[in-house]
Amino acid sequence: MLTVDFSRFPLAPGDRVLDLGCGAGRHAFECYRRGAQVVALDQNAEEIREVAKWFAAMEEAGEAPAGATATAMEGDALALPFPDESFDVVIISEVMEHIPDDKGVLAEMVRVLKPGGRIAITVPRYGPEKVCWTLSDAYHEVEGGHIRIYKADELLAKIRGAGLRPYGTHHAHALHSPYWWLKCAFGVDNDKALPVRAYHKLLVWDIMKKPLATRVAEQALNPLIGKSFVAYATKPHLPRAEADAT
Repeated sequence: MLTVDFSRFPLAPGDRVLDLGCGAGRHAFECYRRGAQVVALDQNAEEIREVAKWFAAMEEAGEAPAGATATAMEGDALALPFPDESFDVVIISEVMEHIPDDKGVLAEMVRVLKPGGRIAITVPRYGPEKVCWTLSDAYHEVEGGHIRIYKADELLAKIRGAGLRPYGTHHAHALHSPYWWLKCAFGVDNDKALPVRAYHKLLVWDIMKKPLATRVAEQALNPLIGKSFVAYATKPHLPRAEADAT
């Protein structure tokens, strides 16, 4: 289940991609399939081990084209272990809402992104996320949980403040918002509640089968209750005078 829309966020074979806070690796795997040179980085050692196993399995199965590479590694988003201007593309999906120093993370991403490079940032959308916080303290008051809810204008202002130029936004995963509302209403750790179990089955069926009816429904509902807000931006090239001075 991808949050980044690669029709709006073009990826060329050979692009060097950083999936920052990769989690289970869903975006890293897609970039690998598209022929990129992928680095999947996360602070969770267990998840990184699983991502590395999946990269190896994909290579063995021939799922990635010739020239594509994939590396999974532990790392700190506030102190990335890469030189300046190392990547053509950076993706950070559902991560910034967890990190107190979000401006520091943005600064590090801009540092390792090449001029002209592209960045995709996804966070929980304000409206659906606010409902979750209202229904359940346990939803967000956990170690490593969500510490803020972004309004779209706030996130875009921070992106611009970091020196990036936003060029597009959209919302995603509308069908997942009601699921999390149900989870929060019945207890975030209560997977036995009938409404939660029933809706979960619907989501699994939708992800596995991708029926046209739910695809059309989600597309129509995304502007209203899309669970995620997605922003795309580029890192501008230095003006000639500034580049000459540098």
